[in-house]
Amino acid sequence: MYVFGGLSGCSATRDARTAVAGGVERLISLNVNGQVRRVDVLPQETLATTLRYKLGLTGTKLSCDRAECGACTVLIDGVTHYSCSTLTHSVRARKVLTIEGLSGPNGELHPVQQAFVEELAPQCGFCTPGQVMAAVALLEANPNPTREEARHALSGNLCRCGAYDNYLNAVMRAARARAVLSANPPGVG
Repeated sequence: MYVFGGLSGCSATRDARTAVAGGVERLISLNVNGQVRRVDVLPQETLATTLRYKLGLTGTKLSCDRAECGACTVLIDGVTHYSCSTLTHSVRARKVLTIEGLSGPNGELHPVQQAFVEELAPQCGFCTPGQVMAAVALLEANPNPTREEARHALSGNLCRCGAYDNYLNAVMRAARARAVLSANPPGVG
């Protein structure tokens, strides 16, 4: 008998940490937004499902469920990935960053999020978390992108409202703000 979901009072022939289903360990540790979380994961469970329904991180959206729209974009070790097509088991020992992990210690918005607000980028907002995550990855890799480079970086994220120019304006604003901050760091003067 296995113990899953924190059932207490059950005797188990195997320790929950080593319980397997289909040869894959079910109770695993994930590094999500800088915190190590233990979660019971099915062998074919996607990261999007784990994030939303087991960890309560609903900023990652599920839409197409086949790696076509980008609403589920997260960063894994700093690189964008569609979490709807990434098996949760494949991200053990890796760092996963979701939209919820971008905010500062006091809840302040990440500079990319702030730029999106200032540019009024979101319309319905459904695709916004994926757009933001793609923009964050771009600016980490290339702090001074051209508009065409930004367009390419966001090209894997569909916006049903057609707010692409607003999103591109926001990415360029975030890049400019980052450059100003780099040139004039706080507390230096």
